Amino acid sequence: MGVWGTESPRSNSNRLLPLYSALVNTDAPRPVVAFLGTRFTDFEVESAVLGEVDVVSGPGRDTDQIIEVAGNADVILTGAAPRFDSAVLEKLVCRGIVRLGVGVDTVDLDAARRLGITVAYVPDYGTEAVAIHTVSLIMSALRRVPQADRVVRSGSWGFGDFRPLHLPETLTVGIFGYGRIGRRVGELHLALGFGTILVSDPQVPPSQVSDAALVEPERLLRDADVVTLHAPPSDDGPLLGAAQVKSMKQGSILVNTARGALIDTDALVAGLTRGAPAVAALDVFPSEPPDAAVFETVADSVILTPHMAWYTEESEMELRRQGAAEARRILDGLDPKHALVSPGGRN
Repeated sequence: MGVWGTESPRSNSNRLLPLYSALVNTDAPRPVVAFLGTRFTDFEVESAVLGEVDVVSGPGRDTDQIIEVAGNADVILTGAAPRFDSAVLEKLVCRGIVRLGVGVDTVDLDAARRLGITVAYVPDYGTEAVAIHTVSLIMSALRRVPQADRVVRSGSWGFGDFRPLHLPETLTVGIFGYGRIGRRVGELHLALGFGTILVSDPQVPPSQVSDAALVEPERLLRDADVVTLHAPPSDDGPLLGAAQVKSMKQGSILVNTARGALIDTDALVAGLTRGAPAVAALDVFPSEPPDAAVFETVADSVILTPHMAWYTEESEMELRRQGAAEARRILDGLDPKHALVSPGGRN
């Protein structure tokens, strides 16, 4: 039984309840908003934006958990783990799904469009946090900070094993993907005095690139001392496969704070074994949490963080408020600000 009646889950009368009815029927049940797969311990932030709604929550790790918690929800706000394929979407009565983040590869957009389910996301939060984490990983790798820490803790001393180290002004940074985060990373590197910034992004015309050189991927990989990834995933496979990793400079550094699927892990391990790249700093992985044993043979050449680049207290608050605002718009019969699928087939 759905929140608004006993019609089948996919009936139009159930999905598109006129706003007028909600206004004149004071006995109508309150909308149900489900939170799935989030890290939040309470929903006070969202409730302040959503207003009079009933909140339910759960991990949403599989189909049964999703349906158990959110089967009767009007709107679902979801983290990265829950997966909404066609079979799951068919069992829901919701008007919309809001992805709390940027990646929406966990939602079957074609199925949502066919079923009339609005899908929105929150693309413009955490830019500064991700950029700062990226630069932190790069500087930590360049200065060999994790290795130096291990040397001192082991009772050894000296930095001979870390030679050669170089000043930023002598180094070239290559940025794959020049959206909000990629641009901010470029700005921070310029502020730190890096000598040359190379950019590869097929969606960006030369007129939109200043203080950097727009180049082909092959040149970026060949010339960059630091390669940092800020591109979306592709249906064509990893951005950096075996051939691309083999073309990287000896002694270079690879950083990924974007998508784990951008790098072929086996190819990366083989490259680290050869010293090209010499260090990989990863915040994202093809499956999370990752199997750290994959990197066991190159453990001294990797820096691993637990998908935390996006996080600061400020960016988390921004994400939660924006996600709740999108859910409220859907409940009010309005198009979300960042809709990937909207009513009437407009997206």
